[in-house]
Amino acid sequence: MLKFIIKRILLAIPVLLGVTLLVFTMLYFTEGDPARLILGDTATEEEVEALREELGLNDSFGRQYINYLGGIMKGDLGTDYITGRPVRDEIMERLGTTLKLAAASIIFSVAIAIPAGIISAIRQYSLIDIITMVLALLGNSLPNFWLALMLILFFSVYLGILPASGLYGIEYYIMPVIGISAGAIATITRMTRSSMLEVIRQDYIRMARIKGQTEFAIIVKHALKNALIPVITVIGIQFTVAVGGAVVNEQVFAIPGLGKFLVDAIKARNYRVVQGGVLVLAIICSLVNLFVDLLYAFIDPRIKNQYQESAKSRKIRRVRDGG
Repeated sequence: MLKFIIKRILLAIPVLLGVTLLVFTMLYFTEGDPARLILGDTATEEEVEALREELGLNDSFGRQYINYLGGIMKGDLGTDYITGRPVRDEIMERLGTTLKLAAASIIFSVAIAIPAGIISAIRQYSLIDIITMVLALLGNSLPNFWLALMLILFFSVYLGILPASGLYGIEYYIMPVIGISAGAIATITRMTRSSMLEVIRQDYIRMARIKGQTEFAIIVKHALKNALIPVITVIGIQFTVAVGGAVVNEQVFAIPGLGKFLVDAIKARNYRVVQGGVLVLAIICSLVNLFVDLLYAFIDPRIKNQYQESAKSRKIRRVRDGG
């Protein structure tokens, strides 16, 4: 298992390098001069040119990228062009808000979607199944930023019962969480239903019914555990989507998180902040994917046994070759 973890971490390195290269290239060729941004419109051309030289903006593309990677290796994501503070510090101050929002959204999604998917599967083609699938289709179709605006219009403007912006208490989480989790609820519900339908038609489920086990025990102890493998994959993907959805919803609800910080940085051509923020989001996605892969072994013992058998086979092969 340890070798598997190390292998997955090593495989994530080329992905992160590709992300840094892609984002750096896009921002390198984007219009706008960071030196002019820092000094303002009143600065002379000589002052702007001197600052460009100081920041290394006159270096070639390759040299700038190598310097940027060197800083990353040391944990330095650069300096915010506007505030002059380290980008790493500013990102870490806001990352917790974004992760809390994404985690609350995915917990809310799972709490609703998995029971809805199970009920829809065991009552296939019933009225509740049809209603659930129609709502899931709507959830997948509605853009989360549009849904967020509609939530503000209804609950804040018309009813006046929920705050429209900020994140200062539990009531402030309600609309952002709903806005982010709508698509995740729809996707997880459909996957749970599909996976449960496949499992409950297996022979061992019929045998459990013949033995007289209750329907609740059959669904929870036998069917659900085996149906969770693809569902866990979708949940992991939806968490990364929720982090991305937080980027949009934080702007709509004026939440001081990483998402709003990145959007403001893009508008201001604050390149170092954009590069650092995207890199942090890519690392989060890689860690989530690794966690999902490891979780498989605890949900399905067959996967863990597969790792153990592979290790035993390699050990036997080494002994045999040595003999």
